[in-house]
Amino acid sequence: MTTHESDTRTLLEVPRVRRGDGVGGMLAFRRDQLSFLRRGIDRYGDVFRFRLVGMEMVLVNQPDLIRQVLVERTDRYNKGAALFEIVRPVLGDGLIVSDGELWHRQRRMMAPTFTMRTVPRFVRTMTTETQRMVDGWRDRTDADGPVDVSTEIGRVALRIVTQSLFSADVAATIPAFERAFATANTVMGAFFRFPFPPLKVPTPGHRRLLRATTAMDEFVSGFIEARLAKDAGAEEDADLLTLLMHAVDEEDGTKMDLKQLHDEVLNLCIAAFETTTNTLAWAFYLLARHPEVERTLHAEVDEVLAGRVPAFDDIPRLTYTRMVIDEVLRIYSPAYQTMRHASVDDELGGYRIPAGTNVLINSYFLHRHQDFWPEPEEFRPERFGPDQAGDRPRHAYLPFGSGPRICIGKHFALVELVLVLATVARTHRLVAPEGAAEVRPDPLITLHPHGGVHLYPVARR
Repeated sequence: MTTHESDTRTLLEVPRVRRGDGVGGMLAFRRDQLSFLRRGIDRYGDVFRFRLVGMEMVLVNQPDLIRQVLVERTDRYNKGAALFEIVRPVLGDGLIVSDGELWHRQRRMMAPTFTMRTVPRFVRTMTTETQRMVDGWRDRTDADGPVDVSTEIGRVALRIVTQSLFSADVAATIPAFERAFATANTVMGAFFRFPFPPLKVPTPGHRRLLRATTAMDEFVSGFIEARLAKDAGAEEDADLLTLLMHAVDEEDGTKMDLKQLHDEVLNLCIAAFETTTNTLAWAFYLLARHPEVERTLHAEVDEVLAGRVPAFDDIPRLTYTRMVIDEVLRIYSPAYQTMRHASVDDELGGYRIPAGTNVLINSYFLHRHQDFWPEPEEFRPERFGPDQAGDRPRHAYLPFGSGPRICIGKHFALVELVLVLATVARTHRLVAPEGAAEVRPDPLITLHPHGGVHLYPVARR
């Protein structure tokens, strides 16, 4: 095998899930992916393998080994893994799924657009769209029933990303995009749990996925075609679409072709909409269940903002608000799993990893690992205080991935999450209905609150 030539150790075989061991087989994975993986970790530890329709999967749940896969050995672990093959029909050749030289080229071209220096130009959109949502709660009464926070935040998130990308108000088309993505996420999540039959077979699920993908493609294409007709230049206050249209590869001086531009814009739309929606829905759910955390958050927001809408310069002082966001991302990371394909034989932690293996990294369990997160099910933003961050390995916390493929929109996302949360918290609480049931996570391609989050908006006095 082609591991390091200097490595002469006898490698161990990764423990395999076996019939009758209490973990279950493929049908158990399909019924409840999180329970299956939890039982596997409890039975075998932080590295074990199982099979899905002939595909070899190895779960890796140790920070040091994850660092090797995502950071140190990227030449051995690529994105040809099953998870990305499932989402490729929707995401095309965008950054999320592309690999090799195409990915390197696109990352080079797009990285300057997504630095912290560019984020402030979009802050007003973030707070204005959030305030529009809050203003809509002004005349509500309890008789109107709770608000579907997931839906309302989703519309805010989509307005923010489309305003930032296209400088366009797309309120009329938002519901159609939401429905299309929800369908795609559900169908792809089912394919991941049971990846058969292949996508070429025209099953009802595949046909629903095709219709949803077509709707999202048309949503993006309309904006790109309109912009091409205007031929806007890359002005200082340009939106993200203009910046991407004029991005140039520093190595060969070329720009993106139209298909690549389309794929990258669609990837940004989906990623920014989906991750923001779910993170904030979970945030308001957790705050409603933990009034002591909510009180501390409100005290900080009141002190820092003194009643005004937050601005970019307030972010360094909204330290507890950021800690709340970090803790939400620990417990319920929307991008809760990633995967890599072993392109060569390798070893991890003394275990043999044959070429062709799908290496699964699931942050839902990594972020609950008791070696790094005491009482991991408890909602404690203080875990992210400056006096505690150094007590755990860097790769014990991966809400945005790591290594060269860390999420390109990380800075945009964190600023948006802090500002939206602070904008709502300055005037409102979100309160759970009496006797409301616990919301459980729904592990699709991203991690959803099953059934949505339903809360009463209550004006703060």
